[in-house]
Amino acid sequence: MLSGKILILEVFRQENSLRIGLFDQGQATPTLRHYRQVGVSFSELKHLSLEMIEVLNRKAVDKASRLEQLKDLEKIGRLFWDHLLSRSIKERLKNSQHASLVLSLDEELIYIPWELIFDGTDFLCLKFSLGRLVRSKGDGTSLQYRELSDSLRMLVLADPNADLNSAYAEGLNIKNQFNHKTKKVRLDFKSRNINKHYVKKNICDYDIVHFAGHCEFDKSETKGSGWVLSDGVFSVDDILKMGQSCSLPAMVFSNACHSAEVNPALIDTEYQLANYSMASAFLFSGVRHYIGSIRKIEDGASLVFAREFYAKLISGVSVGESLRSAKLKLVKDYGLASLHWVNYLLYGDPGFIFFKIPKHREFRPKPLMFSRKILVKTGLAVILVGLCIFLGFWLPKANPTKLYLYLNAVSEFRKGNNQEVIVLGQKVMNKDQDFLAVYPLLAGAYQRLGDKNKALKYYSEYMLSSEKLNDLGHLGLAYIKLGWSYQADGQYEKAKELYEKAINLSRQTKNKLNEALALRKLAVWHIDKGNYDQALDLLTKSAAINLEYPGKFDNIKNLACDYFDIGLVFTNKNDYAAAKDFYGKSQKIFQKLKLYNELSDCYYNLGEIYFFEKQYLKALDYYYKGLRLDQKHDNKVNLACGYNMIGELYLEMDNLDKAEGYFKQSIALSEKINSRMDLACANHNLGLLYKKSRRKNLARDHLRRAQEIYSLVDQEEYQQIRKEISELDSL
Repeated sequence: MLSGKILILEVFRQENSLRIGLFDQGQATPTLRHYRQVGVSFSELKHLSLEMIEVLNRKAVDKASRLEQLKDLEKIGRLFWDHLLSRSIKERLKNSQHASLVLSLDEELIYIPWELIFDGTDFLCLKFSLGRLVRSKGDGTSLQYRELSDSLRMLVLADPNADLNSAYAEGLNIKNQFNHKTKKVRLDFKSRNINKHYVKKNICDYDIVHFAGHCEFDKSETKGSGWVLSDGVFSVDDILKMGQSCSLPAMVFSNACHSAEVNPALIDTEYQLANYSMASAFLFSGVRHYIGSIRKIEDGASLVFAREFYAKLISGVSVGESLRSAKLKLVKDYGLASLHWVNYLLYGDPGFIFFKIPKHREFRPKPLMFSRKILVKTGLAVILVGLCIFLGFWLPKANPTKLYLYLNAVSEFRKGNNQEVIVLGQKVMNKDQDFLAVYPLLAGAYQRLGDKNKALKYYSEYMLSSEKLNDLGHLGLAYIKLGWSYQADGQYEKAKELYEKAINLSRQTKNKLNEALALRKLAVWHIDKGNYDQALDLLTKSAAINLEYPGKFDNIKNLACDYFDIGLVFTNKNDYAAAKDFYGKSQKIFQKLKLYNELSDCYYNLGEIYFFEKQYLKALDYYYKGLRLDQKHDNKVNLACGYNMIGELYLEMDNLDKAEGYFKQSIALSEKINSRMDLACANHNLGLLYKKSRRKNLARDHLRRAQEIYSLVDQEEYQQIRKEISELDSL
């Protein structure tokens, strides 16, 4: 899948000149295309390329020498800018807001360091997500391109010769990263004593391959170049032969230094050819994307780069933008003058997206559970919204007993005494069925107790009664609450329709509070759909409305909820620092207003971030804070999810006994409140625990229980568990 607008810089060699054109992707195949003829000295371009290599190979021992090295790199990059590009193309590139730039090059032009062209402000590879497409004289008619599904397979080959601890650490880090972030990939990790037979036998089974090790470049015969394995070289010639009979991976990331003939910390003068010899072999064999490294960098920087690249890739960012983000991460952490970011080149379309952004985040914590928890808990925040505004209109003036009962029900709801809320609420309804404010209160109590059917019943009655009485304020709130209930049940189209009704009605009646609420609910709808930019835009609008009323309780509370959901957006974008900041803002307001149900959300979500960051003790501390609040307020739905989240953390920490206990608590409570998604998630995790401890019969039993539920609601999870069950026989 492709993403965003893309510029294509097309360059042909013609004797002593270049024919260059710059097009939008949509203009790439018109009947007539315009090019500029640029006269160049190819000997001078070759000289500049060699000079740039000399600069990159210079050993910079202190800050001053690193800055001098960067300055020289900028000067040479500026000379390429001046020599290669016409004025009109320079202006378009410098002023362009496009995210991606495709370099469509003749094979004879690969030696030019296009990525390091400097426009006076930026290097091209830092300004654009950039990839190379090379025109070759070879015959590509027989290429077998791999068909990708929603669930991909990935192979990590790390340290084949057991002589690069950093390569082993890199591979292990990637393995752990994918396990924590997504179930979209089934990842296999192979390290030490990796031979040619293993690679040839298995590589065609995978969609993505990451190699961390040595690569040998044979100047005399490029077909002998390749990955150095335990029993020889997996060579260009091997790759080309395999491409004739099977579909090779869609992407290969070769994080390998050419160490056979040169110092691995330096760049060989023929580094472009060395890189391209492997790239072209894979590309000519059906690989769509090849990422190669041109020299060895610090072990820590290499880990940072790989972690950032895959974090972006699996979150739905294009391969080129993932590469650019990883380069910028190195710039941020090590400085521009470190030149670590220079190391990586991409061959392939930079706008291609491997992972569609999921509706829910996966596994740690269980994304559907996480989303449902937010839907349920944040939805409860809506219950008290409008009570103060509409209280004066709908509290009965002639019946103080009814008023007394209702106010007591509100008080019990704040304390978390849900059964008392139901008893008092029913008494109110027995006295006056048109007492609209009590409907969402009853629905909220049933929702906390996990009785979705009764919650939906009262939300529906709330809407119908509001329509009958023509109370547009309550009707807007009813649309929002009913939409929230549908969204929690996965009925997204119904939910969206109701949110849009609420927004239109609130704008017609100039009810700013309802408008802000509906905007926020629609924002979380977009978060579930993976539309993070749209969500952020809606949350910004909601927050702007709430900031207009700084003295009103409901607006202050809703502003805190806006901050909370903005934190959720940044969590999904893997910007954990920003997420913590916004969760912290919402936490302070919830604490000040003594909104303990909402406060527990902050604790769980902060714990989740620390989980992702592998700060397990901090994560556990925040999880327990949230759990204690849910226990105090008898929020059974959240408790079922919370037990599961804590179990997942203990499973990650290899404390299997505690993990097992929490998963069993989640299963027992989920069965009691008939929460089938929590039940599926907990059974799945318990099955994985038993699989890990090689208790195959128990593993199969719990995996099948989860599979039975997912067969009705989530085919992707169903198929994943099906694979996991089949793997039990090989244990």
